[in-house]
Amino acid sequence: MAVILLICSIFVFSQAAYWLGVKRARRAAGERGQAVLHSRPQYYGVLTALWCGLPALFIIFAWILFADSILTGMVMDQVAPQMGLTSTKEIDLVENDLKNLVAGHRATTDPGPLLQRAADDYRRLKAVGEKALFVVILSLMTLCTFLVWLRIRPALRARNQVEFILRAFLVLCSTLAVFITLGIVLSVLFESIRFFQMVPVTEFLFGLNWSPQMAIREDQVGSSGSFGAVPVFAGTMLISVIAMLVAAPVGLMSAIYLAEYSGKKFRATAKPLLEILAGVPTVVYGFFAALTVAPAIRSLGVSFGLTVSSESALAAGLVMGVMIIPFVLSISDDVINAVPQSLRDGSYALGATRSETVKLVVIPAALPGIVGGMLLAVSRAIGETMIVVMAAGLSANLTVNPLQAVTTVTVQIVTLLVGDQEFDSPKTLAAFALGLLLFIVTLVLNIIALYVVRRYREQYE
Repeated sequence: MAVILLICSIFVFSQAAYWLGVKRARRAAGERGQAVLHSRPQYYGVLTALWCGLPALFIIFAWILFADSILTGMVMDQVAPQMGLTSTKEIDLVENDLKNLVAGHRATTDPGPLLQRAADDYRRLKAVGEKALFVVILSLMTLCTFLVWLRIRPALRARNQVEFILRAFLVLCSTLAVFITLGIVLSVLFESIRFFQMVPVTEFLFGLNWSPQMAIREDQVGSSGSFGAVPVFAGTMLISVIAMLVAAPVGLMSAIYLAEYSGKKFRATAKPLLEILAGVPTVVYGFFAALTVAPAIRSLGVSFGLTVSSESALAAGLVMGVMIIPFVLSISDDVINAVPQSLRDGSYALGATRSETVKLVVIPAALPGIVGGMLLAVSRAIGETMIVVMAAGLSANLTVNPLQAVTTVTVQIVTLLVGDQEFDSPKTLAAFALGLLLFIVTLVLNIIALYVVRRYREQYE
């Protein structure tokens, strides 16, 4: 609560600093007007506000990151000798109990008076630290605002400094995004390497049986487990193909109608309504697939004498296709509208009808973007989990029959990591291997989509 109050105070002070900087710049210009200023008065205000808020936000960020570990270390340095703790495991257990007591939860063991006193000391130190942080933040904001306010004069290059600060912030954000992506990839890669040290890569990539359940005793059946990923990826591809057979034609034809045939009023009403589908939670689609679509498909199949599983790839694929329709629609509509109107006018001038213009001019010109959007939609379908869990089941069957139950990579990852797991077992590490392979597949699809768009897109003046 104190941190939120501090952040609100920083924004209020920064707003006040902005107006102080603007007034100072206008006063420095005097009767000669703003023409003598190097930058517009607003830049002087933004510069003042940035120097007021950024150092304070940096200190708050550091407090959030390091305050807990520092305070815990200070308290444990006093408690550990009194409780006779020597090993690292004992210290970690007591530290965990201390954090539970501070958070208001029950400790795993009887805390005792020493641990209760340590929790009280932690709260006291945290309260003192928050008060000191409040004083330091207010003092720093006042000092920085005053120093920048004194520096404001007509020759000050306020715009250059503001743009430098904003550019540095953008570079920091982009660098952070790159490092986060790199950290995710490396974390998955290292765990996958541990898995492949236990299970051969060839068995994982080309094995036809997926049964990662590890037995407790070696004499039990299936104690070695089966980690052939082919059935899992076959189920993923089967459901994705069914989904795209629904989403691609419906989404593309809807985009063509909205972009080329519909009136402005109908488009303004229909497109937002269609895009509402993108905001529906996937669990709702899962309920719809499990309670409505799957029973309907089973009843229809039985009436034709077919054997239909209660959970089928067809049910999951159909509902997933409906979910992806807004994605395909939005991308295709944007790409079609990006085709210059001059191409349509030229086609009409040569005597072509509207349908001929759409087929022979608009679609070929927009085709690279449409293909790229389709590949991105495939990536979206491959990564879906909830609909498959509720409608397609968990059975890793190697089949191309859409009426049978199958599973996907994401479902298996969730299944393997549910509950308390030991991260030295092939069963748990298999989830990281699946994640790495899924990451590579989606990355390849995205690269192909970008290549198609860049290679075949038309350049218009």
